[in-house]
Amino acid sequence: MKPQELVFYIATAMLQDIGPVKAKQLISYVGSPEQIFKESPSTLKKIPTIGEALAKAICEQHVMEQAEKELDYITKNNISVLTYVDEAYPHRMKNCEDSPLLFFYKGDIDFNRSKFISIVGTRNATDYGKRCCKNLIAEIKSYNPVIVSGLAFGIDVCAHKEALENGLDTIAVLGTQLGQISPTCHTDIAKAITQQGCVMTEYHSQTKFDSKLFVRRNRIIAALSDATIVVESKKKGGALITADFANQYNRDVCAFPGNVGNNYSEGCNALIKSNKAALIESGKDLEQLLNWDIESKTNKSPQRELFVTLSDDEKRIVQYLEQNPDSLIDRIAIDCGIATSKLSSLLLTMEFTGLITCLPGKRFRNN
Repeated sequence: MKPQELVFYIATAMLQDIGPVKAKQLISYVGSPEQIFKESPSTLKKIPTIGEALAKAICEQHVMEQAEKELDYITKNNISVLTYVDEAYPHRMKNCEDSPLLFFYKGDIDFNRSKFISIVGTRNATDYGKRCCKNLIAEIKSYNPVIVSGLAFGIDVCAHKEALENGLDTIAVLGTQLGQISPTCHTDIAKAITQQGCVMTEYHSQTKFDSKLFVRRNRIIAALSDATIVVESKKKGGALITADFANQYNRDVCAFPGNVGNNYSEGCNALIKSNKAALIESGKDLEQLLNWDIESKTNKSPQRELFVTLSDDEKRIVQYLEQNPDSLIDRIAIDCGIATSKLSSLLLTMEFTGLITCLPGKRFRNN
């Protein structure tokens, strides 16, 4: 994206009292981020969910100068930016209504690779929790998943370290700006992650530290991933918030069980007991839950033999997935011009015949 376009996205993201949902609604109604700053309050207030007070506040906020400074900052510090209209923006996140309008990152990674999992847990990890985390990553490394976590003490940093140790790419999602790693003692680990994945945040460089921002970032950890694995958690904690977000996004949630009465297992046991998470004990359990073991054994040749017997819509879907693997059902419907109700039936039939595979998060790929 050209700098003269990007600066308006940055400015829109900086607007107070305008979260990502309303920001996207504004852009959709007026046509572009630039147009937001050209509209009058009387026009803006007519947009659903905006109203008179918020329209006036938008027009009174002078954020363009801040946005220009931010653009200079990211240029000087070699920071990359992706907006939700960029092709490289994570398609898993794009399917979530409250996904960031844009985010900043350092490192190099394909955000649309086929396998992403998040691993989260308590900051006061026990030896048992660390062992579960370590064994899990070692057991699934052959599938080359990207490991996502929050760079916090305990299970988070354990997941990042084990990913690096096993040669897997990892993403650290921050609750701070990129120039303010928290906790500061993880600064060196963050640097290592930028060489084998990336460190990312939705917060610009002028954002002040606020513990509430860490709760908001948990939705990104969940949205980036096909599944969220909770290793250890108290009855309340950030890991459970991430699991709640994952459930809201219709992603798989897994949890390692723990001893009854152990404070750091209460959260995991509660998730399993309430059917909000699948119980896992090993990497093999995760492989089976996410169908990774089936994918690795799939014979691709029958698809070509069956292709000639397909309907025009089915051929269109197969050809589309050939060029756009792991696509979301909404994106397939739009790009192939097939009504969602009809598409759901077609995809189900094609899955039964072995032509395609349904992946976590309602994504599809050819067999």
